Amino acid sequence: MLATPGFHHLHLNSVNPDAAIDFYLKQFPGTSKTTWAGIPALKSPTNVLILFSKVDTPPPTSPQTAIWHFGWHVQDSRRRLDTYKARPDVQHFPLYTSDDGGTVLISSDTWPAGAALGLTRAEIADAKSKNVQPARERGFAYLQGPDGAIVEYLGNFPAERMNHVHMFQDHPFCAELWYRRHLDAHPVAGRSSAAAMTEANCQVPRGPEPSWPAMERHGLYRTPRAAVEFDDVMLTWYARQDDAPLIGTRGQLYDHIALSVSDLDAWIDKLHGEGVMFLEQPYRLGDTRAAMIEGPSREAIELVEI
Repeated sequence: MLATPGFHHLHLNSVNPDAAIDFYLKQFPGTSKTTWAGIPALKSPTNVLILFSKVDTPPPTSPQTAIWHFGWHVQDSRRRLDTYKARPDVQHFPLYTSDDGGTVLISSDTWPAGAALGLTRAEIADAKSKNVQPARERGFAYLQGPDGAIVEYLGNFPAERMNHVHMFQDHPFCAELWYRRHLDAHPVAGRSSAAAMTEANCQVPRGPEPSWPAMERHGLYRTPRAAVEFDDVMLTWYARQDDAPLIGTRGQLYDHIALSVSDLDAWIDKLHGEGVMFLEQPYRLGDTRAAMIEGPSREAIELVEI
């Protein structure tokens, strides 16, 4: 059997890669600046990379692709929020607390939602009636990165690191099965499909109720959700939020994700045999080789031989 791939990098397009890297170095002090295959890069403390390709015009962020944002573990999210509020170069994404229009900058300043991460209208009304108070500790928040990137930070964790890429999928449980079948991804406890889920029944409809807090006033549909892991980076999914089809990621702000493999030719043979779509056949990448495949909702996935 082939060894499970590792998470290698998230690849962004940027009008000014050096300025983008400098921004992230300031906001996430555990990172460092490097290059990989001649490409400017930001290195997370766990050696995961974010690569930046220079483009002449601002990379598009719409229509929506499968990649929504990337996320960072921090040691104290509320203290980090205070730090960012004191920096004029940091823009925040307010979180709506309901469709009435109230906002907060961090999830722990509104009604606690537990593992569900959000409350529906009925649950918010119940919390109000019981005078439930915000936790005022931990929580998740979002800042705006260069080129319009959405960056989530959450905590409190023992150490800082990039920990997830949050995505939309046409069918999250089908995506989980696809990544586990074709790329040997590890399931995530509490976010996996039911044991009886198969490709025949994985197309579970999007939940009927949005929930809050959310960056959009109309809320966020958080069910069904699913996730897999490569190394210590999680790919986590919600169903796409409207009826508009997700477009391909190439050329967008979030261009692709990359996984490391030890035997590229063997992986190419396996994936060809399983009918996986190839966007690019093997090509040189620095001093190694790579190939590009397409995931279940048109996300580009680079396989890098390491």
